[in-house]
Amino acid sequence: MVALTFPDGARREYPSAITGSEIARSISPSLARRTVAMALDGRLADLADPIERDAKIEFLTRDDPRALELIRHDAAHVLAEAVQTLWPGTQVTIGPVIENGFYYDFFRNQPFTPDDFPAIESKMREIIARDKPFTKEVWSRTEARRIFRDKGELFKVELIDAIAQDQEIKIYKQGEWFDLCRGPHMTSTGKVGNAFKLMKVAGAYWRGDSNREMLSRIYGTAFAKPEQLAAYLKQIEEAEKRDHRRLGREMDLFHFQEEAPGSVFWHPKGWTLFQILEGYIRRRQAAAGYVEVNSPQLMDSSLWVASGHMEKYRDLMFLTEPRDDDDRVYVIKPMNCPGHVQIFKNGLKSYRDLPLKIAEFGKVHRFEPSGALHGLMRVRAFTQDDAHVFITEGQIAEESLKINDLILSIYEDFGFSDVTIKFSDRPAQRIGDDAVWDKAEAALMAALKASGRPYTLNQGEGAFYGPKLEYVLRDAIGRDWQCGTVQVDLNLPGRLGAFYIDEHSNKITPVMLHRAMFGSLERFTGILIEHYAGHLPLWLSPLQAVIATITDEADDYARVVAAAAARKGLRVEEDLRNEKINYKVREHSLAKVPALLVVGRKEAAGATVSIRRLGKEGQSVLPLDAALDALAAEAVAPDVRRAKKAAREGTVRV
Repeated sequence: MVALTFPDGARREYPSAITGSEIARSISPSLARRTVAMALDGRLADLADPIERDAKIEFLTRDDPRALELIRHDAAHVLAEAVQTLWPGTQVTIGPVIENGFYYDFFRNQPFTPDDFPAIESKMREIIARDKPFTKEVWSRTEARRIFRDKGELFKVELIDAIAQDQEIKIYKQGEWFDLCRGPHMTSTGKVGNAFKLMKVAGAYWRGDSNREMLSRIYGTAFAKPEQLAAYLKQIEEAEKRDHRRLGREMDLFHFQEEAPGSVFWHPKGWTLFQILEGYIRRRQAAAGYVEVNSPQLMDSSLWVASGHMEKYRDLMFLTEPRDDDDRVYVIKPMNCPGHVQIFKNGLKSYRDLPLKIAEFGKVHRFEPSGALHGLMRVRAFTQDDAHVFITEGQIAEESLKINDLILSIYEDFGFSDVTIKFSDRPAQRIGDDAVWDKAEAALMAALKASGRPYTLNQGEGAFYGPKLEYVLRDAIGRDWQCGTVQVDLNLPGRLGAFYIDEHSNKITPVMLHRAMFGSLERFTGILIEHYAGHLPLWLSPLQAVIATITDEADDYARVVAAAAARKGLRVEEDLRNEKINYKVREHSLAKVPALLVVGRKEAAGATVSIRRLGKEGQSVLPLDAALDALAAEAVAPDVRRAKKAAREGTVRV
């Protein structure tokens, strides 16, 4: 007998090897009809699997969020059957579930194109409508190799040979068609439903090896309900409109080129935006007691060996080669922490000096694969708003909470109110004793609970030196971006010989909190551009207003307006070109200039301006001083506005 515990806590005994489908039918015929899979001790399994041990059991319907992976997995199998039905002789390779969908790689002489999608989708619907059951068989290795070889499926033979000898060779059938697969699957092809769509096609080398065969990869997506698919496709459409690479060109912010892969060429407007972000963080962290430092770009590799980074991250590092006059190997820094420990070590520190908060806008370099580079979102050279807070063990919770509150308030200033916090605990590969990890995790969790913010557990995803909090922002179209982090490190300072003198004159290794709020200024800039679709708030806009003339008779007045705006602290340009005003309006709207101040003979005579705001219909005519005062008030950064208000009220706010 096996004892099974249900979600409501009920515990029942069943004959050993009973299947999930048999249990579901015994409970309710309607439950059996609705159920597509089961979870045993939280692990998904085929409903037809025999249950041979005590476990917690859950039945999954298609609407269960955990079933989405199964829907997509089954859709990949349906895609493969459809392709082989339409184009006999096509070999199938692998078809995994990925974020937001699935893909399947095929080998044929002629690559697929999007023009093939209608026929494939039509055949997929036929297969789904036939509603054939998914059935699992376990074959011998010899039998599996022979059958796939006889079918001409040589890639499958290679996959079988790669399966460990102690692993079963599982075959899933859907009618006459079958595939090598680990599983699990839902009960039948009909459970896939029709909320699916093929998205794109790309080339991919077999097993990522450029010396092997080029495959044709078809990407698709699938959801439980049509309205979920429609919402996702709408999000994709909106994301394409918001693509920061396209907007970066239109706004003349930055560019990339092959001679410097993964490195940004900032244009004047883009660098202005970068400096606005840097200035904002500089003000916020200065008010919170941080001191700013700068550490070297090149440091001897021995430092990175001592810190443990060389062992964990060597493949991501840029290293120099020895020279005749200097046989040492140097590392172009991939992170700032070892340099900050050196600054802490320079001069004797007392417990009275703690917490010591060291911050740096540190430029770091990491060798990201060329295929992973993606505009500002994934680069090889980037700037971290990095800081390290040196503290005693007793200060972990208090200082972590302060950082947490600071990070969340910063995101609010940039328009991100939907923020998720993930608590990441010890990974399998780590340094330090478990007792040290116990302390770090308990203290960080105490800070998180004190914040009152909801969180999720990201098990095993901590840094190799300590647990961390990850801050995930949800943007205007519902996408999630992981940005800030707080990491508790009880290992690295000791490895690098850092200590302070406590109240009993003992040498004590400090705890180090790693902290980043934007994470990467480059990436955060890209997120902001896409979040606002280029319509940045006035205080963030690198160019806040353009003074455009209707006629050259207003040129002198336009210069007066521009000078007055500059005195108010506004970032402005003049457009005195001999072009029609409608042309100028369209051009500056495309460049996402927030305010257009139009002037002609009438405005010059009356000392007024006609204001057009980006994204709004119509225009308004205001006296020059009133218009500039309104814009200048709107252009004040949120933290500066709070500081001014606090000064007026006689209070102190960060």
